Amino acid sequence: MATVTKELPPESWTPHATSTPELVVIAGTNYPPVGYAFATGSANETIYARFVANDYGGGNLTVLLDWYSRSGSTTNSVTWGGALSVLTPGDAQSVETDAFATENTQATTVNGTARGLTRTTLTISNLDSLAANDSVEMRIRRTDNSMAGDAILIGVTVQYSN
Repeated sequence: MATVTKELPPESWTPHATSTPELVVIAGTNYPPVGYAFATGSANETIYARFVANDYGGGNLTVLLDWYSRSGSTTNSVTWGGALSVLTPGDAQSVETDAFATENTQATTVNGTARGLTRTTLTISNLDSLAANDSVEMRIRRTDNSMAGDAILIGVTVQYSN
C-alpha cells in the first residue's frame, strides 16, 4: 500500500460566495507568497478545493495545511475545519445540492518565528462514503479567533492510501 499525494495550489481553490477570505499576493523580499487571508473575527471564511480520489483504497484523508501569520503573531493557535462532499459519477445526487459530511477540526499553535511557516495536519475521518475515483469537494475554513490577525493559507496537500 502506498500513499497518494495531491497538491492543491491556491489558484485552484474557490472562495465561498459570501464568507470570502481575501486572495493576497504578498510583496516578499525574494518572491511573492500567494494565498488566502483568513481574518480574525470573520467567522467561517471558507475555500473549496475539488479533486478526484484516483486510486483511493480506504481509510482517512490527511490534509496538510501550510499557513503563516500575516501580522507576525507568535502566540496562540488557529483552528482549521475540513469537510467532504463526495459524488460518484452516475449517482442519483445533484452536484448543486449534495451536502457536506460532518466537519473535522484541528488546532495548531502558530510558529514561534514571526511569519514562519506553520503546518496543520488535519485528519478527515467523516468521508461521506468516499470510494475510488469519486469526485470530492473539500471545504476548508478557519473556525476560531485565538490568534490575532490573518492566517495566510498558502498550501493544501491531500494524502490517502491506495
